[in-house]
Amino acid sequence: MPRSEAIRRPDPVGAAATSRHAAGVAVNPAGMRRSEWQVAEEVPLAILLNGEDFAVMMVTPADLEDFVLGFALTEGLVGTTDDIRKLSVTRASDGYMANVSLDPQKVEKADGRRRRLAGRSGCGVCGAQSLAAAITKPRRVRGSLPETKAIHAAFAGFSDRQVMRRENHSTHAAALCGQDGRILLIREDIGRHNALDKLAGAVARGDFDVTQSFVLLSSRVSYEMVQKSAAMGVPLVAAASAPSALSLRVAKAADLTLVVKARDSLMYFHPKDFSESAQ
Repeated sequence: MPRSEAIRRPDPVGAAATSRHAAGVAVNPAGMRRSEWQVAEEVPLAILLNGEDFAVMMVTPADLEDFVLGFALTEGLVGTTDDIRKLSVTRASDGYMANVSLDPQKVEKADGRRRRLAGRSGCGVCGAQSLAAAITKPRRVRGSLPETKAIHAAFAGFSDRQVMRRENHSTHAAALCGQDGRILLIREDIGRHNALDKLAGAVARGDFDVTQSFVLLSSRVSYEMVQKSAAMGVPLVAAASAPSALSLRVAKAADLTLVVKARDSLMYFHPKDFSESAQ
């Protein structure tokens, strides 16, 4: 059996609840009333490299094997899926545990990116032990850029594909889109970085030409979102909210184009055209 087949199996924990009912009290000028919400689930996932603790991440318990694989790829722990000898995800008493089996030399190289703190669902580089581990040189990307109408089409169909968000109104999504704007894959999580890592893992399992695709995000574009998208190899990222200055600098270094939705318009940041001006 090829090594890659060890991680090409159904997610054993994919049926776990991704949201829960929560009772509360709604207060408005007219008074108070009991109310019930669907809230997103958030659980710890311990990631082990060859049986040793590497990181603990807070995630929504769905597509966890995609997440672990994507995390390993976008964090630079491995270069390809073939670097992973085996990947398993199991339930633990208070969450989940993922064990990634690698060549021992690759584990030594990954030690510099080991997390001292738990990675919160809203955090991309929490617990990194050094600045070098937190901010890494991005991969340079190449490929064809979609037409503007294709990006508009992807945004138009985005909400309908977000199953978790329809339940809890609080999860983020990341999608891989084709040149025509059709959504090819989508992954969701309470954390925007987690959703993108899940997407990266799912893309790595499949047969997609990332140079002819783009990533669509429900969130703002921070540095880590650009770095992870560049690691996937896509030439363009479209997002629902504004980028940070650092994310633009990293996108320029990666030769990656950023597009941000601004009401009915799209704001383009082409790497060759982007320049900063001090205020």
